[in-house]
Formats: sequence, C-alpha cells, structure tokens
Amino acid sequence: MTAQAKAKWLRFLVLVLGGGTIYKLANLKDAFYVPMQEYMGLTHTEIGTLLSANAIIATALFVVGGFLADRFDTRKLIPLGLIGTGALGLYLATFPGYSQLLIVFSLFAICADCIYWPALLKAIRNLGDDNEQGRMFGFLEGGRGVVDTLVAFSALGVFVAMGSGEAGLKSAILFYSAIDIGAGLLTLFLLKETKKGAASTETIGLAGLLEAVRVPGIWLVSLNVFMVYIVYCGLTYFIPYLKDMYHLPVALVGAYGIINQYFLKVLGGPAGGFMADKALKSPSRYLKWAFLALLPLMAVILTIPKGESFIFAGMAATLSFALIIFTMRGVFWAPMSEVGIPSRITGSAFGIGCLIGYAPGMFAYVIYGAILDHFPGEQGYTYVFSLMSVLAVIGFMVSSLLHRAVQKRADSLPGEAVPQA
Repeated sequence: MTAQAKAKWLRFLVLVLGGGTIYKLANLKDAFYVPMQEYMGLTHTEIGTLLSANAIIATALFVVGGFLADRFDTRKLIPLGLIGTGALGLYLATFPGYSQLLIVFSLFAICADCIYWPALLKAIRNLGDDNEQGRMFGFLEGGRGVVDTLVAFSALGVFVAMGSGEAGLKSAILFYSAIDIGAGLLTLFLLKETKKGAASTETIGLAGLLEAVRVPGIWLVSLNVFMVYIVYCGLTYFIPYLKDMYHLPVALVGAYGIINQYFLKVLGGPAGGFMADKALKSPSRYLKWAFLALLPLMAVILTIPKGESFIFAGMAATLSFALIIFTMRGVFWAPMSEVGIPSRITGSAFGIGCLIGYAPGMFAYVIYGAILDHFPGEQGYTYVFSLMSVLAVIGFMVSSLLHRAVQKRADSLPGEAVPQA
C-alpha cells in the first residue's frame, strides 16, 4: 500500500470514529427506549416528539450545513459538531424537564446534522473516485456500525453496572458525552496534519447550492433516501415489539436494540457496497431490488406466533429485515455519483439531499408512536408494520425511476453502461 493510500485510509478511519459516536445521544432510544420511559417519564408519543423536534431542526438546517461544508474547512466543522454534542449530553444527564428536553434535542440537530453530517459526507465523497462510491459509503456505514456497537455495548455495561436504574441511565448518558468530546478532540488533532486537496480549498458558497438545485437527478436520489429512511424509522419499534409480544427481558431488550440499530451496520454497510459496486454494478439498481426483498420478510414478521416460545424466531425475522435496511443505508448516497454531481458542489448536493431524504424523521416517529399509543398491543404493531410494507412498495417504484434516469444518463455518455434490469 502506497503512502498516499495509507493516508487516505487513516483519514477514513478518523472520520468513521466520529460518525459512529455523534448520534448516540440524540438516538438514546436505540439502547435505552424502555429506561427512558421508566426513569425520564416519557410516553411513546413524547419520545417520538423529541425525535421529531430533532429532525425538524435538522431538516431545516441541512441545506445550511451543505453550504457550510462547501464554504468552510471540513476539518474544523467535524470536531466542532462532536464537541458540541458531547457538551449537550452533560446537561441531558441531569434529566431536565420535557420542555428542556425539546430544546436539547433541537440543539443536537444543529451540532450533528447541520455542522457535522454534510461535512462528513463531503469528506467521504472526496476520498474515493466514482467507481468507489458504493464501497466508500458502504464501509462508512460498516465502520460506524463497529464503533456504534462497541460504544453502545459499553454504555449498556455502564447502565447494568450502575444498577440498571435511574443512576445507570444517567451514567450511560455521561459515558456517551465523554466519548463524543474525546472523539472530537482526537479528530481535531489527527486531521490537523492532513493536506488540503483542490476540492477542499475551492470556496463555492451560494453559487454551488444554486448549481446543485439545477441537477435533475439529485431530486430522485433525495426521494429515494426519503423512502429508505421512512422505513428505517420503523426499526425502532421492533424493540418494544419484542418486549410486549415476546416478553424479552429489559436487559436483553437493550442488547437487541444495540444489535438492531448498530451492529447490523457492520454487516449491512460493506455488504450493500459490495453488492452495489461489484455484483449489480449500480447502487440505484441494488436499491430497487432491496426494497422488493423487504416485503416477504415483513410478511413473516407479521405471521410468526406471539409468546416466549417463539422469541428467537421473532428476533431472527426482525433482524433480517433490519439487515436489508442497513445494506440500503450503506449505499443510498452512492447514486450521487451516478447522476453526475460534480465533486466541487458535493456539500451543497448533500445538503439538499439530506433536507429531503431525512425529512421522515420529522414525522415518522410521531406517527408510529401515536399508532402504538392509540392501538395498544398487537393491533398497533400490525398497523405500523403494514404501513412500513406499503412504504417499501412505494420505495421500489421510486428506486425504479432513479435507476431508469441513471440508465438514460449512461446511454448519453460514451463508454459508460449501467445494467438494465
């Protein structure tokens, strides 16, 4: 491996470190959904509202974040987002009231989604050429999964060690905060010595945003991300589903949540990148068929008998569904290259893409949570999971349109070809 390649992968690993830590606090529900209800006094709807408040601010500011990523040095924006998130976590550990929680979760969005995320996506995009985009983003998702899993299981260990009660939840939050601050400082130090490339030194600003808006393909990519993400939001409810329908113990609920939301990234991200780049030769083509593969798995989830004797079948089916979602999340930004987004306006393009693509976070959790609160028990879960299936069908149609647009572009460019099916 050449010195240039080593430097490239070192930068990649540093970026993965931050990417795997910054969302732990805003997504505290992944491993601690039930403790949040018990010790912070939150209902399904209130947790959903906190997540929606976070997503509303994030969505409103994604384009601003893309502008910042093109306008300022990403090596400064990335550590700033991490350290700011960790500082907010220190306050979250005091268990403030619900009104204060709404403010905290909104500020999480500013640090993570506006300042940090578009800058990270731009940095990753600029690390690889057009033929590596599926793998680069797949390895990003997989690498984040490794960090996610290690950090989340460590936090769960802290929670158990402190008695699995209120003190345990506060200690876990403080642990996440310390990790964020530490990762921010480490990232600031390690990225300080890297050389700026041409892509990072060129200041684009508002002109880049206007140029990105005029690229037709970006809207299909963004809508495709929207459909993947709205189904992804439903994965959260596999956690209380197993507890309510299969009587999974609280400690194991936390472990399942970590596997469901984090560890599957380790497998799904690289697997999606490999299948998109090597097997199907097109990220958009892979996404189309992955949406279709979700439907029989959801049918299995809905028909498995409920009760403790079927707990492992329930876990296997829900984890299989989640794994496909994570293969899709690993590559859903890769079509940015397929539709011809110039690297110089990557930050602006991702800002627009995030604005649309992550929009489900504003309302999906509230809708899913409200359904469960209004229809307690198996009926509510049946409604939520059936809705996810309908959305997967719509996602298949959107991805089909995206792949067709990629084919048309490839046909107009000499020497390029995209698989037709």
